[in-house]
Formats: sequence, C-alpha cells, structure tokens
Amino acid sequence: MPPPTAITLPSWPDLCTRKPMAAGGGFRRPAGRWFAPLGWSQMALWPWLGFAGDAGEGDARRSMSSSRGGGSDPQNMPSAPEGDLPFYHEPVLLKEVISYLRPSPGSLYFDATLGGGGHSEALLQAGATVVAMDQDPVAIAHASMRLRGHAERFSALRGNFRHFEEVLGEIGVKKFDGILADIGVSSKQLDDVSKGFSFMHDGPLDLRMNPDAPQTAADLVNTLSEEDLMRIFFDYGEEPKGRRIARGIVQARAAKSIRTTLELAQIVEKASPRSGKRHPATLVFQALRIAVNDELGALQDFLKAAPKWLKPGGRIAIISFHSLEDRIVKRSFQHYALAHLDRPEWPAPRPNPDYCLHLLTRKPVEAAPEELLHNPRARSARLRVAERLPITP
Repeated sequence: MPPPTAITLPSWPDLCTRKPMAAGGGFRRPAGRWFAPLGWSQMALWPWLGFAGDAGEGDARRSMSSSRGGGSDPQNMPSAPEGDLPFYHEPVLLKEVISYLRPSPGSLYFDATLGGGGHSEALLQAGATVVAMDQDPVAIAHASMRLRGHAERFSALRGNFRHFEEVLGEIGVKKFDGILADIGVSSKQLDDVSKGFSFMHDGPLDLRMNPDAPQTAADLVNTLSEEDLMRIFFDYGEEPKGRRIARGIVQARAAKSIRTTLELAQIVEKASPRSGKRHPATLVFQALRIAVNDELGALQDFLKAAPKWLKPGGRIAIISFHSLEDRIVKRSFQHYALAHLDRPEWPAPRPNPDYCLHLLTRKPVEAAPEELLHNPRARSARLRVAERLPITP
C-alpha cells in the first residue's frame, strides 16, 4: 500500500486546536508522586518476561500471585469487596477492541488505563499476557481481584499513563503486540459520591483521578481568577457561556467557599439557566475534571511515546469520549501515518521522521445499537486504531 500523500499538519504543541493555558496563567498542573513504590524488586515481578532478578522463578511467581498483580504495596492497597465486582465497570466497545488488537497465546499487551479490568480480562481470556497501569489505587484493587485467576500472566502498576515509559523501563519491557488506552471515567468513579465526578448527588468537589494529587476542583473554583476560570470552561469544556458562569462563581465564593458538587451545580444553573435536556453544569464539571487531572496533557505525552513501544505489526487502540480527546488522537495518528510533511514556508515536502503507523480506522468506530441498549454510557465512545509499520533499515 503506498504511503499517504503529504498534507500540512500542525506541530505537536498545536495538536489540540485550542492553545493550552500559558505558564503562570493561574493554575498549575497536578504534580506529586506518579507511581507507588514497590515493596519488592520490580524485576522479580516479571518472570514470564524472563526477568526474575535475584529471586528464583518460583519465588517470583509466588510474589506475583500474592500481590494479585500488585505494582503497589498490597498492605496499602484499598480493599475490594468481591460482591461489588460485577457492578464495577462495563468495558465499552469490547468486541471491536479485541477484533482490532487480535490477542493470542504468547502475545504481550499494555493496558494503559486498567479501570475495572474489563478490557484486560478479554485480552487474558484470549491467552495474552497483560501489563496494566492505573493511577487510581481502588481501581487496581478491584481489577486485580477480578483478574486473580490470571495472576501469572497479569500485573498492574500504579501510575499515570503519561509516565509509562519510566515505569516500564525499570522492569525491562521493550515492545508490545498491542497497546490500549480507554480515556473515559469508569462507571465506578462516576457513581462514587466521594470522587465528586457527578453532581447527581452531593459530594466533595474533588474530581481527582489520583487521590494523592495535590489539587482538587474546589481549590480551582475557590482560588482562580474569573479570567482563568473562563479559559478553563472555554478550552476544556467548550462552554459558550463560560464567562458568565465564571463571574457567577467568583461572586458566590465571595460570600462562602464552594465545597460540594451540588453547591457548584446550583451556582452554575443560576448563572446559566437550563435551556435543554443537558444540565448547564455538565460541561463545567468536564472542564474542571480535565484541568485538575491535566488529562489532555497526559494524553499528548502518552501518544508521543506509545508508537515506539509497538512491535512491527503491533496495534494501538485509543477510546476517547469527547471531541477534545478525539481531536488529539486523530491528529497524532495522522501525523504518524504521513510519509512526508509539508508546510507553507517549505519549498517542497520533507520526510516525516515520525512516520511509523498505518491507520486502520479512517473514521472513529462507535458503539453498535445493541451495546447502547444495555450500556448507554457507551454512546460517546470513539475508537481509533493504528498499526506499527515494519522498521526499515
């Protein structure tokens, strides 16, 4: 198949059409520890990769089994009641993901966003070995219990997927047959009142994926200027009434700090009364969640690194849930799939040094009507897939 023709593309910093907030613009990106320290040698956790470290293979297998895939210290891992597991998370586009990724016995996959473990479970059931990562320790606890029957072919590490290179580099993993990232918020997180992801019930205005992150949504709405709040709502929520809502928040917090989800939802509704089915606070909460967790920055960092971790013929599948994420995935895949680049100031197209992927989905794959009947939350899911090209000398 001939390579795609050259088109003019934005550079990496412009992959998202809206410019990110300038440094010093009022809020800082989440910082802090990005993966939990291990209670033992990481090398000893990976006997099926041939890295048993100083321990014998039998000891390494016992360490993995006892940890239930634990990349984090099991003594510090939140418990996961077994009775809750069936309701924890239903993976979206599962059939489509497995069809594109083609797992088989002996293959190695990276699930960059473990969540409830549904996609990892399907990969494991096909005989693959799975390395997984998630920044939520509760998610790791639930998924590790769910997948304990596959302990010798599964291990989960705690961390944000933007840092996966550092984590995997320590344990000696080099290449994968497939990489998956499901960028959405899990059903469990949406339904957990203590997380504050939903304003259907009152809860703390938190919105952190990683409970160790230093900054909550309450910190942002109570400290940022009206201008910075407006930019968050415009850039991350594409909220057309962002200025009016930001002004309402600043006025309300002058009388009392905003600490709960319902407080904020009521303030937003007062500033921007409901005019349709969607609650006026929906895009505001989306924007704050993206800002608190630096979700778009993490996605860009992940996509910059992920293709080089694929074996030739290996595939990368990304599931996104709103236009900002899908736009970044689409443009990054397009960039990697171009043999040549062209810019107006260049006299002729130039070879693309990042050319390494072949697009398998020209348009995003959406959930089938049958899936939407039993899982309405899949209606926003968009899947894009690309394949690693052979490495040329």
